[in-house]
Amino acid sequence: MSGLRSLLPEGASASKPAAAPVPVRHLTPPSSMTEAEIIDGCLAGSRLMQKHLYERFAGKMMAVCLRYAQTTFEAEDVLQEGFITVFNNLRNFRRECPLEFWIRRIMVNAALRQHRRNAPLVAVSEGEYPEELAGEEFTLSNYAFEEMLAMVQELAPRYRMVFNLFAIEGYGHKEIGELMGISEGTSKSQYARARAILKTKLERLDAYRSNGTYRK
Repeated sequence: MSGLRSLLPEGASASKPAAAPVPVRHLTPPSSMTEAEIIDGCLAGSRLMQKHLYERFAGKMMAVCLRYAQTTFEAEDVLQEGFITVFNNLRNFRRECPLEFWIRRIMVNAALRQHRRNAPLVAVSEGEYPEELAGEEFTLSNYAFEEMLAMVQELAPRYRMVFNLFAIEGYGHKEIGELMGISEGTSKSQYARARAILKTKLERLDAYRSNGTYRK
């Protein structure tokens, strides 16, 4: 043993040195990731990053799809089609606007495609409502999302599309006409009709809150 010790540096031990500790890798939580990090990960083919992107925006986009659809099942179809388009075209996203805005436009376009596919279907009767609103504005801020959603979903498809595109998305009537294959004047009249229907429904909801009676 004395011979072995003579070959070691002074103060060294003949036993095997302890291994250096492996540094712990701290993963960034998805909520703390930037859009650029998630996009880059998706473009690199990371399924985990695709999952993070979906989970970050799916809830908001489902709310968008529900406004355009008549049922939750229909909205889920639009959502699925929209996200397929998102992942297939993410490489074309120029990052000149927020990612959420870009995805939202894709969802709206998916809803428009579904509307065109369903256009030949006969709409259900809308009941008796005034034809015009005479330019009168009404506020939606006093109503819960679920209440408004139910009323918007009850609109005939053409009215629902025009109302959402104009009142929610901010499209002009000329642009709506081009998107839906109708005239600018038709877009304006259908929006006025949708507003009149919704106003009547809201008045009936207010009456129910006041005296407990509600008539569709």
